[in-house]
Amino acid sequence: MPAQKKDSKPKKAVKKTTVSKKVTKKIASKETTKAKTEQPVLKNEIIEEKTVVSSKIEKPIVENSSNEKFLKDFDWENFEEGIETIEEKKLVELEKLIEENFVDTYNDSVIEGTIINLTDREAIIDINAKSEGVISLNEFRYNPDLKVGDKVEVLVDIQEDKTGQLILSHRKARTIKAWDRVNEAHDKSTVVTGFVKCRTKGGMIVDVFGLEAFLPGSQIDVKPIRDYDQYVNKNMEFKVVKINHEFKNVVVSHKALIEADIEEQKKEIIGQLEKGQVLEGIVKNITTYGVFIDLGGVDGLIHITDLSWNRINHPSEILDLDQKINVVILDFDDDKSRIQLGVKQLSPHPWEALNSELKEGDKIKGKVSVLADYGAFIEVVDGVEGLVHVSEMSWSTHLRSAQDFMKVGDEVEAVVLSLDREERKMSLGIKQLTSDPWTDITSKYPVGSKHKGLVRNFTNFGIFVELEEGIDGLVYISDLSWTVKVKHPSELFSSGDSIDVIVLELDSEDRKLSLGHKQTMDNPWDAYDKTFAEGTIHNGTISDSNDKGSTIAFNEDVVAFVPSRHLLKEDGNKLKKGETSDFKVIEYNKDFKRVVMSHTVLFKDDEKKKCQRIFKESK
Repeated sequence: MPAQKKDSKPKKAVKKTTVSKKVTKKIASKETTKAKTEQPVLKNEIIEEKTVVSSKIEKPIVENSSNEKFLKDFDWENFEEGIETIEEKKLVELEKLIEENFVDTYNDSVIEGTIINLTDREAIIDINAKSEGVISLNEFRYNPDLKVGDKVEVLVDIQEDKTGQLILSHRKARTIKAWDRVNEAHDKSTVVTGFVKCRTKGGMIVDVFGLEAFLPGSQIDVKPIRDYDQYVNKNMEFKVVKINHEFKNVVVSHKALIEADIEEQKKEIIGQLEKGQVLEGIVKNITTYGVFIDLGGVDGLIHITDLSWNRINHPSEILDLDQKINVVILDFDDDKSRIQLGVKQLSPHPWEALNSELKEGDKIKGKVSVLADYGAFIEVVDGVEGLVHVSEMSWSTHLRSAQDFMKVGDEVEAVVLSLDREERKMSLGIKQLTSDPWTDITSKYPVGSKHKGLVRNFTNFGIFVELEEGIDGLVYISDLSWTVKVKHPSELFSSGDSIDVIVLELDSEDRKLSLGHKQTMDNPWDAYDKTFAEGTIHNGTISDSNDKGSTIAFNEDVVAFVPSRHLLKEDGNKLKKGETSDFKVIEYNKDFKRVVMSHTVLFKDDEKKKCQRIFKESK
């Protein structure tokens, strides 16, 4: 232990001499002052240091005889005393030799060392320092093939432990070096090799230079990945795309390398693209609106309408992922970044196989392929469809949904209404299979004739009554009842009710039929013309009262109104609700079903008659 303490001081003296000539002289003068008190010890130390330096730089000096002679003849004692002077050139050479052959153990930089011995627990590392360093073998568990002579990167962890041993760390050096390599790879966009360790949420964990990096699932390949496990425990090449120094996170991408290669292929492929060109591609992705095809680095879209001449609901009905298919280029934009492809264009159009003798008015059979609110599409042959509008399904003027007449898959017969082979459009009709009921409407439904019909629907102004399929008539709200004041037709009838009607008006050209319901019954107000004629007197009970007057209900049809001023009795009081008395009809209107009465007029008439009698008697 004493010998080790003596060695440490000369080491510092040697390090100070490597700065410059001027600095060396200053240090030497300080050491000289200190040597006056400890001169015997210092000489021994200088002599020992001379021996150490000579042994350390022995190998490089073999290659340069002039340096060997220089060191052999160099008087270290005079140099320390400040007596010996050295040429600048020689001093620079000495400093260079020391820098190349000695390691500063007080520095935090990574050092390369050589394994000179392996024990059961430790590795002995030579780093060209005063003594060898040791590292626990636990730090080399990732390298089971470690052997003597291997070069390893280390970092000085402890200059001297309590036993005087130099402790090194390979793990810390590897981490520091790894970050340097990762940063360099990111800055220079170089390719790195990593080991895929395991899966994690949203991607994979990759070991790059000993650091754990994140590989997002979207950065594994240019096409969607469905099986992540196929990449686990494999070495792959990556590009460092993002580094978060604050959180020590590294993001890598394998897709970026593929895209770089694909971009070159893409330029070559795009340069050869032409409209109408047929290529082989692979189904890359399937959506509700179409299919994306990989053309070998370039993606194109097949819209669902360009997949088949037949109608399909989803592309997956005819194509599978990774399936190889032939496609034709339909169109692309100026920079060819969007390519429109087609499959059905590779086969003849079905309209070309349509019977050339088919014409308007012919009957044709087909299968219902699609239903919509406005009609149904009938497939007459494979790939050829005709539209039956809902208005052509029935002679009825009440438009209903196509689902009320048929369903998908039904075999139906129709009449060709229009046929355009150039535009490839066909219009069909079903109601034309039966005769038009309006052709003999005047003979079947003459004005004044009585019929039964079904209530189909309501409006604010009346109800539509169906007399037969295709013939409907309107009953206005005023023609529903003789006695009831109807606010809405639904107060009297419900949809589907069977009612009696009389034909009031008929317009065969405009196909309009006016019906009446109340006309099927006698008008009770015809009998009330005499019963409630003006001047007639009736006895009744006041059923209801308000500020304007009172009402008297004589029956279900007749409810008379008595104005407030006509409720005054002879004693000056007014009749109240529930009182019974005589009332005189002062107004009667059959059309408006109105009867107005008065109690006051009765005694006023008596007074008037009495006055007239007195006047006559006085004459």
